[in-house]
Amino acid sequence: MAEAAPHTDERPIAGRAALVTGGSRGIGLAIARRLGKMGARVAICGRHADRLKDASTKLDGEGIATLAIVADVTRAADVDSMVERVEAETGPLDILVNNAGMGIFGLFHERSETEWDTVLNTNLKSVFLVSRAVAPGMIRRRSGNIVNISSLAGKNAFPNGGLYCASKWGLMGLNNCMAEELRAHGIRVSVVCPGSVATEFSTHSGRDLATLLQAEDVAHAVAAILTEGPQSFISEISLRPLQKS
Repeated sequence: MAEAAPHTDERPIAGRAALVTGGSRGIGLAIARRLGKMGARVAICGRHADRLKDASTKLDGEGIATLAIVADVTRAADVDSMVERVEAETGPLDILVNNAGMGIFGLFHERSETEWDTVLNTNLKSVFLVSRAVAPGMIRRRSGNIVNISSLAGKNAFPNGGLYCASKWGLMGLNNCMAEELRAHGIRVSVVCPGSVATEFSTHSGRDLATLLQAEDVAHAVAAILTEGPQSFISEISLRPLQKS
């Protein structure tokens, strides 16, 4: 990857290595783009090679050199090899954004064990696995940012959201414990909780998409976290649309 430009007000995280999971589209792609424009060396991962290639091509076309890696972040072996490769090619990871996520909705008693495992593994286990792989290096360097993308569903319940809410409530607990354990090592752990975002994640049937949050709104929140002063950290951001649809 090309050498990053020196730190400037326009490129406040120049030269820092960042990994965005689930970075091939939607919120993850918007975050990767924002971090690249802020000067970071960006790596993205996902399970679909074609989507990753499309995302990488888009970012490269915008002047953001991107390392794209096919990996299943619910599998420890994939995670370990991915982190090893990212750090070999971009340098030690300064920033991790755990964004990979998915949802299966419906009455909880009509959902299968396989569906439960799929949602919990993607939304919760993956955060544990990738953060576990990255944290030791950050601890040795006594610096780093881990940003977890949760949801307002991690703080509120709604019908047909049992599997999704369980995963996101679990993520909130994991995030908060990580923050307490790592802050003594100079590592900042934060969580972003958006409401409904206009992405491919959901059809948003019957809603005015113009009133929903946009992926760029979430990326802006991540940027705010990463540019917080060195003596403090933003522990949580809740994002809601200005207008109710």
